[in-house]
Amino acid sequence: MILQQLVEYRQQHPEIVHDVVQALQTRSKNLILGSELWDGFVTFCNENKRQDLLSTPLAETLQKAQEALATESWFYCVLRPRVATWLYLRYHLEEQSLEEISANHFLSVKEALVTGKTDNFVLEIDLAPFERDFPKMNQVRSIGHGVEFLNRRFSSRLSAMLTMGDELLYSFLRVHGYNNQPFMINEKIGGVKQLRSALVRALDYLDDKPADTEWDDLKDELARMGFEPGWGRTRANIHKSFSILADLLEAPDHHNLEKFLGRIPMIFNLAILSPHGFFGQKNVLGLPDTGGQIVYILDQVRALETEMQNRLYNQGLDIQPQILIITRLIPDAGETTCNQPEELIEGTDNVHIIRVPFRRKDGSVINQWISRFEVWPYLERFAKESEKAILEKLGRRPDLIIGNYSDGNLVATLLSNSLKVTQCNIAHALEKTKYLYSALFWEDMEDQYHFSCQFTADLIAMNSADFIITSTFQEIAGSNDVVGQYESYSSFTMPNLQRVLHGIDVFDPKFNIVSPGADTNVYFPYYEDNRRLHSLHQEIEQLLFGDQENYRGNYEHSDKPIIFSMARLDRIKNLTGLVELYAQNDRLRQLANLLIIGGTVHPDLSNDEEEREQIYRMHQLFDDYGLDGQVRWLGTRLGKNLSGELYRYIADKKGIFVQPAFFEAFGLTVIESMASGVPTFATLYGGPLEIIVDGVSGYHINPNHNRETAAKIVEFFERCATTPEHWQKISSGAIERVEEKYTWKLYARRLLSLTCIYGFWKYVTDLDRQETDRYLEMLYHLQYKTLAATVTEK
Repeated sequence: MILQQLVEYRQQHPEIVHDVVQALQTRSKNLILGSELWDGFVTFCNENKRQDLLSTPLAETLQKAQEALATESWFYCVLRPRVATWLYLRYHLEEQSLEEISANHFLSVKEALVTGKTDNFVLEIDLAPFERDFPKMNQVRSIGHGVEFLNRRFSSRLSAMLTMGDELLYSFLRVHGYNNQPFMINEKIGGVKQLRSALVRALDYLDDKPADTEWDDLKDELARMGFEPGWGRTRANIHKSFSILADLLEAPDHHNLEKFLGRIPMIFNLAILSPHGFFGQKNVLGLPDTGGQIVYILDQVRALETEMQNRLYNQGLDIQPQILIITRLIPDAGETTCNQPEELIEGTDNVHIIRVPFRRKDGSVINQWISRFEVWPYLERFAKESEKAILEKLGRRPDLIIGNYSDGNLVATLLSNSLKVTQCNIAHALEKTKYLYSALFWEDMEDQYHFSCQFTADLIAMNSADFIITSTFQEIAGSNDVVGQYESYSSFTMPNLQRVLHGIDVFDPKFNIVSPGADTNVYFPYYEDNRRLHSLHQEIEQLLFGDQENYRGNYEHSDKPIIFSMARLDRIKNLTGLVELYAQNDRLRQLANLLIIGGTVHPDLSNDEEEREQIYRMHQLFDDYGLDGQVRWLGTRLGKNLSGELYRYIADKKGIFVQPAFFEAFGLTVIESMASGVPTFATLYGGPLEIIVDGVSGYHINPNHNRETAAKIVEFFERCATTPEHWQKISSGAIERVEEKYTWKLYARRLLSLTCIYGFWKYVTDLDRQETDRYLEMLYHLQYKTLAATVTEK
C-alpha cells in the first residue's frame, strides 16, 4: 500500500519528489540513518516553507524509512511499512525513476560503499529455501505465540485426518518412561481403537471412586486395562487426564491438546548453559560480564524446580527432578566460588552449578576471566566436556537443554545435536542492535568485539533451536518505530565476509514470549509491614546518608523524595544521561534528590574501558553542575535482600525509580521496583515499553530527550504534592501489573508447558528440519570454526 501511494504521488508531483531526494542525497553522507532522513526532510520543508509536505505520502514514506544509501546517480532507501515487513527502493536522480529492488541488490550496494569494490563476491547465507514447506504465521499479532499456532495446526490435522492424528498421539504415549519404568500405557493397549475403549472403561471405573483415592489404590485395575503411572496421583487428577484425552480424540481442540500435553510426565532433568562471566551466588554481581543474566537464571531454576516437583507429584510420580547449570570454571576466581567444580544452589533441593574449564589447544586450563567477546575458540571443547559432565551427573540425557546468550546458545546447539534433546534458546540481549552499524563495520570492531564469530554463532543457534523464548514482543519484532533484536538478523551484510539474505524469520512458530518475574520473597509491596526487613534500615540509611568507602555526594536536604536508579555503569544503561538531565533541570533539583548505584566511583578499580569512560563522565557532571549536595553515587553491589528493602525504603519516602537505558532487552530492575510499589519511569526502547502501561502502572520516557523526561518527572512530583493519592494510584497500578503478568511462577509453568508441546512436535513432525540442520552444520564447520580460530588464545 505504501509503495503504491508513493508511486502515485511521484506521478502527480515528480518535481517535489526529485527536489526532496536531491536535497537528501547531497548531505555529503553515503550512509544515512532513518532519523537523519526525517530530520533532513523537515529541514527541507522549513527552508522552502513547504510544511504542507509533512502530511503527504512522501512524508509517510520517509517516516517508515530505516536507512538510505546515496551514490552519484542513485538514492536507495529501506522502508519498514509495518512490523517485520521490509521494502527496498531505489530512485534515479537523472531519470527520476522509482523501482523496487531485492534485499540482495541493496546489500551489495551497501557493501560497495564500505569496501569501494563493486565485485563483492562473498558467502551468501539464505535459509529461506529450507523453510518453504514449514508452516509459518502471517499475522503480526501472532508473533511470539508460536505454540498456539502449532497446536491449532495439529488440531486441524487431527480433524482432517483422524486416523493419522490419533495414531501420532497413541505412539507418543507409548514412548514415555523413566529408568525402565513405563508411563501412561502398556502393551495391553495395542492401538487407537483399544485406547478409546480403555478410556471409556477407565472413566466408568473411576466414576464411583472418592476424589482423593490415590493411584496405588487404583493401579491394579487400571493396569489390567492398559494404563501405567503418570495420569495423576489422585482419582480426581486421573479422571481429568483421561477426560481431556477422550475429548481430544473425540473432537480435536488446540486448547485441550495443550492441556493434555502439559499433563504428560516428560520433564525430569534440565541442563542450562551459561558459559561466560562469573556465575556464582555471591560476590559476583558487577564483575565483568556478570549481571542480570545471573539473577535471571538463579531465580529461574528455583521456580522451575518447584514447578517440576509439583507436576511430578500431581502426576503420581515419586521422582526428584534435577537441574544443572553448566558454566565456566575460573581457577583465579577472587572472592567468588567460581573455582569450585560443583555447587548446590541455595534454596533448592537438587539444582547444581557444574563448572567446566576453558582449555587452550594444548589442553591447558585458562585460569583467568575472559571477556564474553573472546570465548569463541574454547566453546567446542567446552561443549564436549560439558556433555560428559552432564551424563555423569544425571546418569542419562537431560530432557531439555536451555542456552543463554550467544555463547550459551551455541553450546546448547552442539549439545542438543549430539544428545538429540529438545533445545530452547534465551538471548537475553543480542549485541547486533546495541552497536550502530555493528555488522556493516565489523572489521573495524573485530579486534575488540569479534562480531564475526558472534553474529555467525547467533544465526546457527537461532535456526537450530526447537523453540526460543523472549521476555517481550519487542525483543522479537520491535515496535512500529524500532526494529526488533531478532528481526535485525533477517537480512544484513558483513562486507568481505558474508551477506545474509534470509537469516531468521520472526514469523517462525518457534518464538514464544515468556516473561520472567521478580523474586516474590525479596521484592514485595512496601506496605506489607510484617514481611519488611526493618533490621536493614540502619544499613540503608548508612548507605544513603553516611560515609562509605566507595561513594560521592551527601544530601543537603535528606527529607526530599528520592529519584533512584541502579544499573551497570556502561554507556547503554545511560546512568550518566540521567544525572545530566537532573543536573540541567533546576525545578527537579528542588523537588527531589537523586540516588545512583552503579559501577565504582574510582576509575582505577575498573578494568573495563567503557565503564572507566562513564566513571570519568560522572565525575565531570558532578564537578560542572555542583551536584555533591543533591546526588548520591554509590559504587557498590547490593545483595538481593538489601536491594529489595531499599526499593521499599524509597517507596516510604514517596520516591520513584528511573530506568533511563538507551535500550533494555527486558528490565528486571523495572519489575523489581514495580513489585515493591515504587512508581517507575523507564525507557520506551525495549521491554519496558510492554511492561509498563504508560500513565497507569508507570511512565515511558525517551532517553534521547532529556528535557521531556525531566519535565515528565517534575510534573509527577508536582501533581503528587497537590494530590497525594496520585503517587498511590501509580504505585498500586505497578503492583497489580506485575502480579498479573510478571511472576516466576507463571514463567515456570509456561516454560515447562512449552517444553512438553515442542517435545511432542519434535516427535510427530519434521520440526527438527534435517535439511536446515545440514546447512547449519556446514556453516558451523566452514565459517564459524574458521572465524573462531582467528581469535587469539589467552
